[in-house]
Amino acid sequence: MADNEKSFEDLMKELDEVIVKLDDKEIKLEDAVKCYTKGVELSKKCYDILNKNEELVVKEMTKEGLVDFDSEQ
Repeated sequence: MADNEKSFEDLMKELDEVIVKLDDKEIKLEDAVKCYTKGVELSKKCYDILNKNEELVVKEMTKEGLVDFDSEQ
């Protein structure tokens, strides 16, 4: 499955795995750089998913005017 087809949760799990690898004090520099690069790519994809979903939520909230969620409680 391509990264662009993975869910946010799958990407976050993969990012967590990269972080664990980078936490290993025995990691070789070359491997650390590869892991770091992969981590940056994954975090950008996660950010893009979050940003897109935030836009959808804001769009829904503003269809009939801004909704104040605190006042509904």
